[in-house]
Amino acid sequence: MASGRLAWRTAILTAQRDETPTAATLVLRAPGWPGHLAGQHVDVRLTAEDGYSTQRSYSLAGPADGELIELTVQQVADGEVSPYLTQVLAPGDAVEIRGPVGGWFTWRPQDTGPVQLIAGGSGIVPLMAMIRARQLAGSTAPFRLLYSVRSPGQEYYAAELSSLADGQDGPDVSYAYTRAVPDGWPVPPRRLDAAAITAAAWPADAAPACFVCGPTAFVETVADILVPLGHDPGRVKTERFGPTGG
Repeated sequence: MASGRLAWRTAILTAQRDETPTAATLVLRAPGWPGHLAGQHVDVRLTAEDGYSTQRSYSLAGPADGELIELTVQQVADGEVSPYLTQVLAPGDAVEIRGPVGGWFTWRPQDTGPVQLIAGGSGIVPLMAMIRARQLAGSTAPFRLLYSVRSPGQEYYAAELSSLADGQDGPDVSYAYTRAVPDGWPVPPRRLDAAAITAAAWPADAAPACFVCGPTAFVETVADILVPLGHDPGRVKTERFGPTGG
């Protein structure tokens, strides 16, 4: 993996696919890409003709795959970067990227212990990279995902997660809906609380590695539930995001 000072490099969009009405996955080819770990992210920089530039950080959505990387971008209303990436950037167009960034919020296929993933909204992206890395490596490390999302229409990777969960040795996937639920869902919309986490997550005595990603308030709430439930604070890793202008 990359070490030392990270340089900006050019990446070319090769494909794009919609995940929700407001989020898309970008497949980029980055010549000379050094590889990355599931859970890392990249910086993306756009520069206008007048020289003005701006940058944002986006989690990598998949495991290392040669020169190809995937980013899933949630469009932010009135944002500077995300509307361009999701609506304007076309196959063959270039952006600048820098990375991979981060080394603490990562999962490696050689880790065989149980893993608890808890995502809020677009916080699923780096956790999906971990799930995909597990699948690619043929790992049987026990994975559980608890995914909190506003409504069924805002689920990222819904079909893929369903297929993986139904497969042999697939991850255990649970959902918590906060605004609207699917038809026939057994409980009304609600935010994650201690009861929901206790019902869906690994118990503390299983000593899972916990990865929690989402908006700042969501991450803090979940961490404040996990630790009193007995989870080792040193094994509760968090990645949070807040308003950035998109």
